[in-house]
Amino acid sequence: MPERILVTYASRTGTTAGVAEAVGATLRAGGAQVDVLPVAAVQDLTSFDAVVVGSAIQSKQWLPEAMQFVQTNRDALRRKPFATFLVCMTLAMKKGDYRSEVGAWLQPVRALVPTVSEGLFAGALDISKVPAWRNRMMFRVSVAMGVWSEGDHRDWDAIRAWTESLGPLLVAP
Repeated sequence: MPERILVTYASRTGTTAGVAEAVGATLRAGGAQVDVLPVAAVQDLTSFDAVVVGSAIQSKQWLPEAMQFVQTNRDALRRKPFATFLVCMTLAMKKGDYRSEVGAWLQPVRALVPTVSEGLFAGALDISKVPAWRNRMMFRVSVAMGVWSEGDHRDWDAIRAWTESLGPLLVAP
């Protein structure tokens, strides 16, 4: 019988939701039964054999609702294979390699629940979708200074490869 996996996420502009959908599709292609839902829509974890939680990053942190989900469900998550991913524009910066710094932003999650795998993915920048005026201005200045560019920086091949490697790790022992 195929594993039943929950892929849940917190997103502000839809970028992380898109990654979650791609993760779900890849796991389904591998034979799993997968539900992809925003964290606010998840009521119960008992019917799932494994859980993948993803969040966008703001101010070097997971979104509050994603952290709250992990905190609220930490006991159940500790009893299942648990993987996580984050999506952030820092990984799309033109100069420098920020993977280790960005990876450290998952420490609050790791402190609550051990992970079997972690995915770190660049996001997409559409300044018109950034909700806060101040943040829109900061992104405009950063784009003007060449820190990054608008557009979709998600690496779908990397997302698919991570998810394919994740499949065997989500099978309960």
